[in-house]
Amino acid sequence: MTAVFKGWKAPFFTIWTGEQISLIGSRAAQFALVWWLTVTTGSATVLATATTVALAPQILLGPIAGAYVDRLNRRLVLLVSDSFIALVSLWLAYLFFTGSMQIWHVYVVMLARSFGDVFQWPAMAASTSLMVPQRHLTRVAGLNQTMNGLLSITGPPLGALLLSLIPLHGVMLVDVGTALFAVIPLCFIAIPQPPRVASEASVRPSVWRDVREGFSYLRGWRGAMALIGGALIFKIALTPAFSLIPLLVRNHFGGGAAQLSLLEAIVGVGMVSGGLSLSAWGGFRRKVYTLLMGLVGVGMGVTVLGVIPGSLFPAALGGVFFIGFMIPMTDGPIMAIFQTTIAPHMQGRVFALLGSLVSLSSPLGLAIAGPVSDRLGVQVWFLIAGILCLLVGVTSFFIPAILHIEEHHAAVQAAPHAEPVAETAAD
Repeated sequence: MTAVFKGWKAPFFTIWTGEQISLIGSRAAQFALVWWLTVTTGSATVLATATTVALAPQILLGPIAGAYVDRLNRRLVLLVSDSFIALVSLWLAYLFFTGSMQIWHVYVVMLARSFGDVFQWPAMAASTSLMVPQRHLTRVAGLNQTMNGLLSITGPPLGALLLSLIPLHGVMLVDVGTALFAVIPLCFIAIPQPPRVASEASVRPSVWRDVREGFSYLRGWRGAMALIGGALIFKIALTPAFSLIPLLVRNHFGGGAAQLSLLEAIVGVGMVSGGLSLSAWGGFRRKVYTLLMGLVGVGMGVTVLGVIPGSLFPAALGGVFFIGFMIPMTDGPIMAIFQTTIAPHMQGRVFALLGSLVSLSSPLGLAIAGPVSDRLGVQVWFLIAGILCLLVGVTSFFIPAILHIEEHHAAVQAAPHAEPVAETAAD
């Protein structure tokens, strides 16, 4: 593998930088679209429905998409998915420009963009472990968390600024323009392909067999299954709570687009601070302890949002900063654990399956959250989500399968006795 990683920095960071620039435009466009939906409808049910629609492809198509990511050229998957998402934004710009934008169009856009993301995310995550040496994966995970924070800082204020300067169709065209920074490098830079097991070298199994092998891989990993079980519990309330933040700002704190962009930017400041702190500190020797500490911290911050009065918006900013600070402590370690533990030829389908399984309970929460929040207020959901997050985080310290997840270096393989057959590192 040494030859594969020689000179890895230039190709990887060229692709990575293009993706980050594209995400800046996407964050700004997403902010503008969500704020338009909030002002136009003022309904928690509509926001919850939009989030549910966006989750549908991840839940229903994730396992199949992951299987295709493992079978196809990953550069091609990234190129097609990024281009498709850009075309969706172009269509959205046309709708706003012609004045024909309707609420149901938002659902179609959410569905289409999520369809592209369901291929893009596992392809990028699986490609990273083949482009970056293993000893640097934790650093790259920390860098990703830092950039997520920076995107949260720049995206919402940029969206609010663009809304004040240009019409909505112009904001969507900015998203299309930044997408080119992700698409163009993929036309010229090769991405390594994963090794295949010996049985696949002569006979290509069906896609459904690949999907079943992904399920078998996870089913034999008790730590991952226990972690997914915990996520299913608190995400019933956590996903709806985050989707309702625009209404929390508008209805509870009496704010507007500027206050919403400030709150989301403060989350980003917290994420950058947390990511840099994690990079400097390195976390506990056992990454899972850092993960669970971050989960408990997120629960504490969300609980704060659920109890503070509407007159204390600065306290809300402090709460979201703490949430942002703890997110890298949770996401960074778990991604590093998965990338170093899951076999390379299985990563596409396993990452997609993880995303699908973790998202299973979110539609249930969203279906309840909209009507209940319209009746009782959005703070109810922040309080419930915070308490559930705290309970899952604290309880996980007493579950051996989770505490020993890093020791599972030989998760169930699709063909456990087969020897890998190396493929070329280039396309």
